[in-house]
Amino acid sequence: MNTLVFDIETVPDVELGRRLHGVDDLDDDSVAKIMFFKQRQARQTDFLPLPQHRIVAISAVLRSRDELHVFTLGDIDATEKDIVGRFYDGIERYSPELVSWNGTGFDLPVLNYRALLHGVNAEHYWEMGDSDREFRYNNYLSRFHWRHLDLMDVLSGFQIGARSSLQQVATLLGFPGKLGMSGDQVWDRYQVGELSAIRDYCETDALNTYLIYLRFQLVRGILDETRYNAELEQLRAKLEQAESPHFDKFLAAWRSGRDAE
Repeated sequence: MNTLVFDIETVPDVELGRRLHGVDDLDDDSVAKIMFFKQRQARQTDFLPLPQHRIVAISAVLRSRDELHVFTLGDIDATEKDIVGRFYDGIERYSPELVSWNGTGFDLPVLNYRALLHGVNAEHYWEMGDSDREFRYNNYLSRFHWRHLDLMDVLSGFQIGARSSLQQVATLLGFPGKLGMSGDQVWDRYQVGELSAIRDYCETDALNTYLIYLRFQLVRGILDETRYNAELEQLRAKLEQAESPHFDKFLAAWRSGRDAE
């Protein structure tokens, strides 16, 4: 089976915010501040309800039988509808095992809402076994199935109190973790036109998730030590060949983490 490790980055859906709060005459920054304020009043947190998130980047590591790719969906000018459509088209084309960090609690529900908004067809993703019997006992939607592997959920034993952040687990394992940005900075960076940096950041989150996934496959016995090391070497070679500054920074941090072990 192909494996697609993915991560999304979002900003406030200020168009929805204008309709929710009746503030058509305000600029994006002011609308977002109202959205955050209303959420703090209601829930004592700035983290917006999932339908109020708009996707600005989806990055992935795709591991097929013979190839490994690291990429962000669509070009920098792509619309949200386009990149969400590309995500579900990839599921239709490759029928991959999806791998995420908190994908059950965040990434996939946000994608569900945005696909609903844009009318994006996701027939394969929503299959529960009615048309394809293989999906009856292993589909993308059931929490305890393996067609979508939420590493945060599984490693915590499905216990809320045992959950950890991607940053903490990546650091625990000597992987790079966050490099120069975090999720709570994405809106500010987006407002000043740094979408390219956000896309790079999203790719490094996908890479950290992929490294944790490979280690999990080792402890599960899916990979032996030789195959595990070969997968790591293939990833290192892929990043070196790309000659991209954010991959170079990731590789340097990865080497530093290994040296500290």
